[in-house]
Amino acid sequence: MKKLWIILIVAFLISFILLPVAYVENQSKGVSQNNEVYFGVTFGGNTTNQAKLLINKVKGYTNLFIIDSWTLDTINETVNGTSLTEVCDYAVSQGLNIIVYFAYISHIIYPWQILWVEDAKERWGSKLLGIYFFDEPGGKQINIGAWNNDSALFANVTNYDEAANTYVESLGSVQSMQDLKTLDITAFTSDYALYWFDYLAGYNCIFAQLVGTNETTKILQIDLCRGAADVQNKQWGTIITWSSKSPPYLENGTELLQDMLLSYRAGAKYIVVFNYPTYPETNPYGILSQDQFTAMETFWNQIHSTQKNTFGTENAKVALVLPEDYGYGMRSPTDRIWGLWSADSLSPIIWNDANQLLKTYGLRLDIIYNDTHFNFSEKYSKIYYWNSSEINLSS
Repeated sequence: MKKLWIILIVAFLISFILLPVAYVENQSKGVSQNNEVYFGVTFGGNTTNQAKLLINKVKGYTNLFIIDSWTLDTINETVNGTSLTEVCDYAVSQGLNIIVYFAYISHIIYPWQILWVEDAKERWGSKLLGIYFFDEPGGKQINIGAWNNDSALFANVTNYDEAANTYVESLGSVQSMQDLKTLDITAFTSDYALYWFDYLAGYNCIFAQLVGTNETTKILQIDLCRGAADVQNKQWGTIITWSSKSPPYLENGTELLQDMLLSYRAGAKYIVVFNYPTYPETNPYGILSQDQFTAMETFWNQIHSTQKNTFGTENAKVALVLPEDYGYGMRSPTDRIWGLWSADSLSPIIWNDANQLLKTYGLRLDIIYNDTHFNFSEKYSKIYYWNSSEINLSS
């Protein structure tokens, strides 16, 4: 009996010692998971000095720097990528990951670009997360009827299926997309419509644009982008951008923090704050103020706190399935379809259904398409189809 008591006491002491260790280890894993979220700002200034100034400002509470200005320091000079390389070198030296924007990777106008991209993969390795090329293709398609401003491309399109095929095939076949596929480099863009079809065209990661002050609209954009990414096994993120066309342009620090946390709870792998130079340039950092920088630092500290690991806690459990190839802009009941047709009789029904489900599920809703190439039947606990009478039920 005495030996049994000794064994029990020893076992208790071992448990007392090991349980805190296990707890710390598990919490450390949580922090490690948080580090997989890329959080940062865009830079749209004109000079390497402006870029370095912004890097020095945010490097303590971000891990991502997106260079929107590939024509740095090029006033009255030949564009050759030297200044761009200098900024990327500096960002990486300060511990940041980088994404670089090109309107296109031109083989004719700027032949140095493809050589620069090839070298970038070797030069910065995994710190180069990818190339952001073109911008808002889906939004442009909805607004003007042609993602590349060439209306002739869709001149002979007569139905939604043809519009979808033309969009996906034409966007997917551009030289920039093919170059990145060949080099095995991630292709990024941001958008506010047609996420599903952007991914089909070849983009690996899309940032849903969170614009204005309406939270329901922002959640709708997240649900559309995340749904497309999750079903197609792609990456997604958010970019918090204009709240107004006049100063201060972006939302205040409190609102910015809420949008970052909203994105984080939804499971965004990338969370980006848009920045742009003001004209005249009265603020050396662009349109970001100290109030917004403080919000960014607060967010960084929160997501790396073992007490506030809420990443992905509001992931999707339910899906709304839209008709295949139905390129409806989803911004209002009268939004256009593929930018080629006015809203049809189905548009206000889908609009009402989406908003009904948003009220009930919020971030726990994905909005996807009825595409037989993807099996989503077991992915969600509940699936509503666009023609389902269940959506009108209060439950």
